[in-house]
Amino acid sequence: DVPKVPDCRADSDGARRGSLCDRHCAAINNVQGDLGDLGCHLHRSRVPPAVCTLSCCQQHSEEVCESCVVKTTLTAENAVEANKLSNNYKFGFKKWKSHVTARPWEDRSEIVKELYSDLNVIRGPGGSTLTCGNVLYLLLFGWWLSLLYVLVAAVMFVTVMGAPYGRLCWDLAGYFLWPFGKVIQKVEVPKSHQVCEAGAGESSALLGGPTPHRWRPQCWAGTGYWHCAGTAAWLCLGYPVLALAHGLVCVTAWLLIVLIPVAKLSARATSRVLLLPPERVLIRRLRMTEAPLEGEVILCCYHAANPYYYKYTVDGINVFAVNLLPLVLVTLVLGYVDSSNHLTGSAVKFTLALLSIMPLSYYIGMAIASISAQSNFAVGAVVNATFGSITELTFYITALIKGSREGNRCYAEVVKSALTGTLVGCVLFVPGLCMVIGGIRHQEQRFNSRSAGVSSALLFLSVGGVFAPTLFSKVYGKLVCGECHNVTQNPLGHYLCHNCHFDLMDNNGTLYYSHVQPLVYTVSILLPAAYLIGLFFTLKTHTHIYDIHISDCHMPGHHHSAVVHWSRWRALVILLLCTLCMSACADLATEHISPILTNSTISQYFIGVTVLAMVPELPEIVNGIQFALQNNLSLSIEIGNSIAVQVCMLQIPILVLFTIFYPTNFTLVFSDLHVYASMFSVVLMNYIFMDGKCDYFQGTVLVMVYFILLAVYFFAPSPSGC
Repeated sequence: DVPKVPDCRADSDGARRGSLCDRHCAAINNVQGDLGDLGCHLHRSRVPPAVCTLSCCQQHSEEVCESCVVKTTLTAENAVEANKLSNNYKFGFKKWKSHVTARPWEDRSEIVKELYSDLNVIRGPGGSTLTCGNVLYLLLFGWWLSLLYVLVAAVMFVTVMGAPYGRLCWDLAGYFLWPFGKVIQKVEVPKSHQVCEAGAGESSALLGGPTPHRWRPQCWAGTGYWHCAGTAAWLCLGYPVLALAHGLVCVTAWLLIVLIPVAKLSARATSRVLLLPPERVLIRRLRMTEAPLEGEVILCCYHAANPYYYKYTVDGINVFAVNLLPLVLVTLVLGYVDSSNHLTGSAVKFTLALLSIMPLSYYIGMAIASISAQSNFAVGAVVNATFGSITELTFYITALIKGSREGNRCYAEVVKSALTGTLVGCVLFVPGLCMVIGGIRHQEQRFNSRSAGVSSALLFLSVGGVFAPTLFSKVYGKLVCGECHNVTQNPLGHYLCHNCHFDLMDNNGTLYYSHVQPLVYTVSILLPAAYLIGLFFTLKTHTHIYDIHISDCHMPGHHHSAVVHWSRWRALVILLLCTLCMSACADLATEHISPILTNSTISQYFIGVTVLAMVPELPEIVNGIQFALQNNLSLSIEIGNSIAVQVCMLQIPILVLFTIFYPTNFTLVFSDLHVYASMFSVVLMNYIFMDGKCDYFQGTVLVMVYFILLAVYFFAPSPSGC
C-alpha cells in the first residue's frame, strides 16, 4: 500500500541473507501499523515509509536483505503498543484503535495538550473572548451562578462575621458571570503576619481594618483558621450552597463534553478558591495585570467550549464511554428495584438496557486489548476466543432461556434475526460506512486483498455450513400451510396459501431427529475446526501474506518505557465485572422485550436485524471508522469480516452446544429471507473486494444494499409463532 524501494544492498548468499533478515528485521510478523499513530513516528516526520524502512534496517547492518525492504517496517512507541498493533492483524483477535499505554507527552499535538492542561496558565493576548462557546456558557450557567453568588454575599453580610466572605462572593459574582479574560490568584501572606503574638483587644480579623496580632494566627495561619466564627458561618451557610451549584455545573458541563473547560473551572473553584481565606484571593482582569512572581495563578480561562474534547480520555477510556458508564448503574437499579414497572414502563427499561451494552462493550474491548498486549500469544488467543463474543452470546443465551421458560418461539426467531443482522451488517454496513467516510478524506484507498481473501474464503465456508441444515430441510421437509384459498373456483385449479413452512416433526420428528439434528451437530463441530485451521494458516504457516512487520528501532530522544493504563490484573477484574453487568443488562433487555414484540407493529425480523444486532457492535464500528480515516482500510474491513466469521464459526456452534445441555426452541433452521440476504451480502462483498482498492462510491453501494435489505425486513411479516 506504500511505495517500496526496488533494490537494496544484499548479499548474494541466500542463507546469509535469510539469517540477516531473521536477526535484524523480523520482530513481529503479519502487522500493518497505524500510520496515524505509529510507524517510526511518521505522523511527525515527512519521511516516506519505504525510506523509514531502509533506515531502520541500516541501523543494524550495512547489508539489507531484500525481504526487509519489500515489507513496510513500522515502529511502535513501546513493546506493549507493538504487541497491541500486532494483535490487530492477527486473525481472530479484537481490533483496537485506542492506545493501551500512555502516549509520550512530547509526541502529542498542541491541540491535544491543551485538552489536558489546567486552567492556571496565563497566555498572551490571543484574540477576542466573545465566542459562541462563551456566550453559551453565559446563557446556561453564568447568569444564575452570578445571581447565586450575589444572594450568598447578602447572607454573609447579614451575619456580620462573614462580611469578608461576602465581599469575596460579590467579586466572584462578577467573575463567574463572564470569567473569560480574568485571573484568580492566591496572594502570599507575608511571614511577619503569620507569627503568633499574644495581645489584647477585640477580634476584627473578618471585618477589615487594623487587627490585633493575637487573632491573625487563629484566622489565617495553620489550624487556628478553621476555628474562626466567620469561617464557621461561611462553611455552614455559604460554601455548601455554592459547592452544590458548582457540582451541578460540573456534571452538566462534563456530560456535554465540549464544555469540559467549564467543568474544570467549577471543580477548581470549589476545591481551591472557595476554601481560601478571602484576603488571599485576588481577582483581576488579565489585561490589567500580570501574575506577580510570588502569586499563584489558580484560575485563568479563555474559552468555555472546545470541539476537540471528543478526543479526551480518562485513564485510557474515551470520555463518551466514561459518560455512559453511570447509565449502567441507573439501568440496573431501575430494572431490579422497580420490577413492577411503577416508575417506568418496559419500553424505557429495554432502551436503557440496550444503551448500557455500548459502554460495557467498550470496556470489555479495552480489557481484552490490554491483556493481549501484555501477554504472550497463547494467553491473548484464549482471552479473545473466550470473551471476544461475550456481548452477543450473553444476550442470545438469556433470550433463549426466557423463551424456553415461557414456551415462546418468538425469542428463538429474534435470536436468529439478530445473528443474521450481525452477519449482514458486518459484511455490508461496517466496511461500506468505513469506505464512505474514509473516501471523503482519501480519494482511493487500498488494502491487502490477499489477507481479505482469507477472511472471505472462511466467510463463504461458514455461511455455507450455517445454512446447510436450512437447505437440507427445504429439500426433504414437508411443506405445511396454515390457510389456503382456491383462487380459480376449480378443485384442480390454483391455491393461495398463507403461513407456509417446512415441518420437520412429521412422523414423530423422524426427519429432524434422524437427519437434521445430526447434520447440525456435524456442522457445529466442523465450523470451529475450520476456524482453528484459519488461525493456524494466518498466524503460523502463511504470515507473509500481510507483507508487513514491526521493527524495534525508535526515533532518538524519545522515552519508550511503557506506562500501561490498565495492568493485566486490573484489566481482568474490569473484564469480569463488565461481563457480570453485561449479563444483568441482557437479562433486563430480554425481560422487557416481550411487550415490544407483542404490541409493536414493526416486524420482529426488523427489530432483531437492526437494534439487537448492531447496537452491541457500535464500538467496533467506531474503531473501523477511525482506521479508515487514518487510511488503514485493511483493518476496517477485517473488523467486519472477523465479526461475521465469529458469528458463524463460534457463536452459532456455542448456541447449538448450549441447547444440548439446556433444551430451548433454537434450531439451526433459518427462514428463506435470512438465507437469501446473507448469501447475497457475502457474494457482493467478495465482488467489491476483488481488486484490493476501493473508493467512496463502492462504499455507498454496500451501504445502499444494506438499507434495501433493512427495508425488506421492515415490511416483512412477523415470523410464525410470534
